[in-house]
Parts: sequence; structure tokens; C-alpha cells
Amino acid sequence: MLMPTSTVQGISFITMVVLVTAAFVWLLLPFYGAVLWAVILAILFNPLQRTLVRLLNGRRTLASTLSLLACICIAVIPGSLILGALAQEAANLYQRISTREFDPAAIMGRIHSALPTFLVESLSTLDMGDFADMQDRLTSLLAQTAQAIATRAVSIGQGTAQLFVSLGVMLYVLFFLFRDGPGLTATIRKASPLSDRHTAHIMRKFIEVVKATVKGNVIIAVIQGTIGGLAFWMLGIEAPLLWGVVMAVLSLLPVVGAFLVWAPVAFYMLLSGDYLRGAILLAVGVLVISMIDNLLRPSLVGKGIRLPDYVVLVSTLGGLSLFGVNGFVIGPLIAALFVAVWSLFTDDQMRSQESDPPKVSGPPERQ
Repeated sequence: MLMPTSTVQGISFITMVVLVTAAFVWLLLPFYGAVLWAVILAILFNPLQRTLVRLLNGRRTLASTLSLLACICIAVIPGSLILGALAQEAANLYQRISTREFDPAAIMGRIHSALPTFLVESLSTLDMGDFADMQDRLTSLLAQTAQAIATRAVSIGQGTAQLFVSLGVMLYVLFFLFRDGPGLTATIRKASPLSDRHTAHIMRKFIEVVKATVKGNVIIAVIQGTIGGLAFWMLGIEAPLLWGVVMAVLSLLPVVGAFLVWAPVAFYMLLSGDYLRGAILLAVGVLVISMIDNLLRPSLVGKGIRLPDYVVLVSTLGGLSLFGVNGFVIGPLIAALFVAVWSLFTDDQMRSQESDPPKVSGPPERQ
């Protein structure tokens, strides 16, 4: 049986829409990070753009230019300076590792000599091998981790051309998102195949998650990394900027956080006899760095859009493994949209059940 011509044309058109959209997404993949951050900055600086449009009597092009300059001064220039300093510091660390000036085995030896006898005997009863084997494994892991961090930061500095191209694409797209943002939003609402309620809810959730992830989590991570880096610098610990950035990145992960950086260093100082510096770093870590998350996250992130910590942890790790540094935004965003879509589906199911009146059986027929 042949389908009607209108049905064939409709299916053909939908197929064409899907294919063209997939081709366009594939075309943007080399610069998806630039486009992503252009969208993120457009959302974060949208209040500034609206204020400038109102003050400039609706001249959106001039307002967009000023908003773009504000983004460059607030986000791009400081980020570029930090990235350059980080690459230089990482290169120095990589050089020290290559020339064996950095000796993890000596560090492990000093820790072993500082451990109490009963603790050494307790470790030997855990069937983990003797201390020499543990030292070899931990030394190899520490050296590989430090070298990986240094090599990755150096590779960022070597990809300067690609970095500038992506930066140019991001700023170019950002300008037009500022200028044409309301029109693009209205077009997306009209073109969406979903209902108006579903489209509005998903777009609102998208904006809320972006604001919470970037404005909230990144601000908290920057504060924790800055305090940790300053503490390392004041205590005379080498590569404070590098370790501050590592603490900031780890601060994006709940539960784990910057503890993985400052705690081993503090305990190493205490075990090696440097009690003053170890106690200071331990106090800063426990009383300042670890408390910032509890104090600032409720006000910056907000309770209404928070996901459970285990969901944030798994989605962030999954995002980082799949998308690199952009994954700390993409991972929680996908998780939050997943929860939002399923909550809409559940609400629709409950509404449909409430709208259908239960069938009432009549009295039994008389024989």
C-alpha cells in the first residue's frame, strides 16, 4: 500500500533536517569548545548586556562591543596571563624531573625514616610487600603524575596558534550572541518540536546549570586554588602556581577537592620534622580551604538546582574523561538536563493519570 504524497514529503523533510543538522554539528566539532564558552560567557554577561542596551537607548551593536571588551578584560586577559605563567612553571618542573633534580625516592626515604616503628610494623602486616616495594611503586606513580602534569601544560603552550584561532572564534561568536541573543532565543523557541512548557523548562534549566556550574563552582574553585597557592608560596613550597591551579581543578569535584594536594604536603612536612610549616598548612587547609565550599556554595550555586554530590562527582569525572577541560561544564549539564527531562516526563504521566477519571463499575445485573 502506497503512502500518501504528503506523508512521504513530511518524512523526507524531517530526514533532511536531521541530516543537515548532524552535518552542521560535525562541521563545528573542531571548535566546539570555542562555541561552548561563547555561549557560557553570553549567559553570564547577559545582565551586563541588558543594562548597557537600556543605558544606550537600544543601540545593541555598541552595547555588544562594550560587553565584549568587558569579557576580554575580566576573563580572557587574566586567563591568558595565568596560562602563560603556568606553562613556564610547568616547564621548569618538567626540566627538574628530566634532570633527576626532583628525587621522589629521597622523599619516600625521609618519610620512612620519620615513621614510628609500630606504624612501619603495622604496614608490613597488611601484606602490601616490604617498604622498598611500596617505595618503588609510589615513587613511580609520583614521578609519572608530575611528568604528566608538566607535559600537558607544556603542550598547551606549544599549541599557541590553535589557541589563538579558538580564542578568535569564541570572541567573534560571542559578539553576535550579545547582539542577536534575544532573536536567536525566540527562533529556538519557535523551531523547537517540543511544547512551549517543555521548551521553556529545558531552556531555563540549561541557563541555571550553566550559571551554577561556572559562576558558582568556578568562583569557589578559584578562591580555593588562590588561597592554596598563596599558602604554598608563603611557606616556600616550589611551583605554588602550578599546585594552586591543580587545587582549583580538583575543587570542582565534590568530596575529593583540594584535599588531595595540600593534605599530603602537610603530612609530609609533619613527618619530616618541619612541624611549624606543616601545622600552618594543615590549619589553612582544614579551617580555610575546606570551609569555603560549605560557606559559599549554598549562596552561589543555589539549593534549587543542586544535584546530589555523587551525581556531580560521576558526571564531572565522565565529562572530563570524554571532553577534556570542557567536561566540568558539559558533564553536570548533561546530568542536570537528564534529571529535568525525566522530571517533565514524570509530571506529564501524573497529570495524564489525574485527568483520566477512574472507571466506576455499575451495580451487578439482576438475574
